[in-house]
Amino acid sequence: MHSKENRDERVIDGFGDEWSRFDQRVLSEAELQVMFESYFQIFPWSELPPDATGFDAGCGSGRWARLVAPRVGRLICVDASEAAAAVAQENLSALPNCEVHTASISAMPIPDESADFGYSLGVLHHIPDTAAGIKSCVRKLKAGGVFLVYLYYAFDNRPPWFRLLWSATEPVRAMVSRAPHPLRFAVSQVIATFVYWPLARTARLLERLGLSVDGLPLSYYRNRTFYVMRTDALDRFGTRLEKRFNRAEIATMMGEAGLTDVRFSESAPFWCAVGKKPSTSGTPAA
Repeated sequence: MHSKENRDERVIDGFGDEWSRFDQRVLSEAELQVMFESYFQIFPWSELPPDATGFDAGCGSGRWARLVAPRVGRLICVDASEAAAAVAQENLSALPNCEVHTASISAMPIPDESADFGYSLGVLHHIPDTAAGIKSCVRKLKAGGVFLVYLYYAFDNRPPWFRLLWSATEPVRAMVSRAPHPLRFAVSQVIATFVYWPLARTARLLERLGLSVDGLPLSYYRNRTFYVMRTDALDRFGTRLEKRFNRAEIATMMGEAGLTDVRFSESAPFWCAVGKKPSTSGTPAA
């Protein structure tokens, strides 16, 4: 069900269901801020012009836009799911400089070379052609514009046993993600309860005992609420199309899209990377 618009309708439908169930309104400002900083810690806010115009490519519930919008002049939020866009519209209704559109990454209603910045977090690994998706985003940037992306990592900074453990979960994801929405939701919540929560809280306990836990599975969630675990379990096991990339592959895709000065975050979540569209040349490839 792929199309020339670089979209998968089943994936779009799944995310519409996810954000309708988990609209993120119960998240505390403190937790949202901590998660926001984990993604945006490498973002060069100081390089943006006053009243910068930017875009959120795949805005979902609008949770990141809520914190970006007060820092900029205009924020254009785009999501391929009508249901997700409706949730974002409600969540961002108090921010007059935000606008929400329903469109795919390749058909964003943004003029080429018009944005000072853009970001796409946890989206482009769920579309048929990730490299083309990055190019679509970079085309919207002005010369000198910056782009932040988060793509699922291929565990390239983890030991073999970690990758083997992840591989064992793939058949489960393949089956769950093809189930009807109510069933995939139910199974994901069981996984959140009996896998995510115990492993995350064990990691928190071990950390309090003075041990290093960064390399343990699901340790990223050790200080997250159960709501976040439930959301991400549905995201992880309920999505039919999922790709993973190592650091070198992401750097290559960003470079081929016309970005330079690519930098990666050295802390979870992996991989977050930011690049800049050159001021003099480097128009993204078609």
